[in-house]
Amino acid sequence: MANGNEGHGGGANPGQGGGIPGHGGGNDEVTIHIDKKQHKSPSPTTGAALYLLGQVAAGYDLWREAHGQGDDEQIANNATQVVLKDGDHFYTAQSSLNPGCAS
Repeated sequence: MANGNEGHGGGANPGQGGGIPGHGGGNDEVTIHIDKKQHKSPSPTTGAALYLLGQVAAGYDLWREAHGQGDDEQIANNATQVVLKDGDHFYTAQSSLNPGCAS
């Protein structure tokens, strides 16, 4: 029971880490949801690390749900810093939807 946190947090996500000066001085771990699955992640992190954490499939984009009114935010799959808030919700969607296209 004393080892309950062993291996906690996913560990092997590149791009996570390295506190940014002027942003609270370090990485706080927060709870987020990606496609209704709960995850723990340091904040700040990177878009690429979130794609790995959420196991976002090729051909899909990651979006952060907006609180209240406003547009949802597309998260780029790169090294751009993403500041997370505890309880943030993300979802995946196909990168290109073309319902009029015959496949």
